[in-house]
Amino acid sequence: MRKELVAASAEPMILALLARGESYGYAIIQEIGRRSQEQIQWTEGMLYPVLHRLEENRWIKARWVEGENGRKRKYYALTKAGQKELAEQHQNWLAVHDVLSGLGKADRIPI
Repeated sequence: MRKELVAASAEPMILALLARGESYGYAIIQEIGRRSQEQIQWTEGMLYPVLHRLEENRWIKARWVEGENGRKRKYYALTKAGQKELAEQHQNWLAVHDVLSGLGKADRIPI
């Protein structure tokens, strides 16, 4: 899959995933891979700048949690502003999908 498409879809995918519940970086990477049947494979270097941008925009919030092994893990959760942004981005992607679907199904005029 082209990098540009993956990059453009990262924000709405992360927001949609976090709408299902809070998660941490590695789990987000794994879940997107699983849901895309491994067609989308994110790296930490790609994911964390997007998470930081979403946090700066206040669409997500983060909290540190110490695990049983004493290791800290940063969990991310969707905010109210993030829910609103997700709805807007979802509508935008639906519009793009509708145009692409319509172009693919366009009736051909016989010559």
